[in-house]
This record gives sequence, structure tokens and C-alpha cells, in this order.
Amino acid sequence: MAVRLDDLDRKILLELQRDGGQSLDDIAKSVGSSKTPVWNRIRKMRDGGVIKHQTYLLDAEALGFEACFFVLIRTSEHDAGWQGRFLNALKSRPEVLEAHRLAGDIDYILKVVVANARAYDTFYQALISEVKVHNVTALLSMEEIKSTTVLPMEVG
Repeated sequence: MAVRLDDLDRKILLELQRDGGQSLDDIAKSVGSSKTPVWNRIRKMRDGGVIKHQTYLLDAEALGFEACFFVLIRTSEHDAGWQGRFLNALKSRPEVLEAHRLAGDIDYILKVVVANARAYDTFYQALISEVKVHNVTALLSMEEIKSTTVLPMEVG
């Protein structure tokens, strides 16, 4: 069952996306409401699955992760056994921040964050030792131009 959202809910979601660590008082003040109704709405959206969880965004470079690779994977394997091994291999590697199955010539794209090219090679060697892939192309991101986790919420 989908949760119905009104403008106040959307304003609350924008505030939570902007800074999930701000106080309930600050959120209420920003959206023009009081604390109790805001808390009830947050709880309703959490219970309804609109809000998955609260997290903090870290600065990868400040933590020594200076290389971001986009990894394009083509495979000739599409059976359930291969897919299960592939998904388990990806889920077990914290350096894989995102993985998407694609339509078109490329089967999968991964976003991999590591300290440097040597660390990427270690990741690559481990991955291909676990699952057979037809072709792997790694693209090094030279500069992150835009990155956000904020979904566009239209408020009337």
C-alpha cells in the first residue's frame, strides 16, 4: 500500500534529505509546523517504507579513497547460478558502492571506490577469480562534477 504524501510531507522529506541529523525542532521550524505533527509524519513515512533509514555521508577523499572507477561488465552467462554468484561477489565487496543491471550492450555497471589503481586491480583480480565475465572495462573518473542523494521532491 502506497503512502499518500502531501506538501508538508514533501517539505519534511526535503529537510531530512538536506540534513538528516538536524533536530526535530529545526525540521518543524523549517517546514512551518510543530514538533509532534512532524514526528508523527516522519514515523508514518518510515513505517510506510518511504524513509528507509538514516545515514551519514562521508568524504571519500578525506578517508583516503582517491579513485572512483565505473566498471562496465559484459557477460555471456545469464543463468541463475551465475547471477547468484555474481550478486554475492558484489554484495561482499564494500568498495562496490552501486551496481546496476542495464539494457543494451553492457550488462552491468558498477561504481567502485578505492584508494588507488593498485587497489582497483586487487578488486578486479578477486572479482574475475570468483565469476566468469566476458569483458570488463574500467573507466577512471577524473572529477566528480555532481553527486547527490537528494531526490527531487515537488512541493506545491
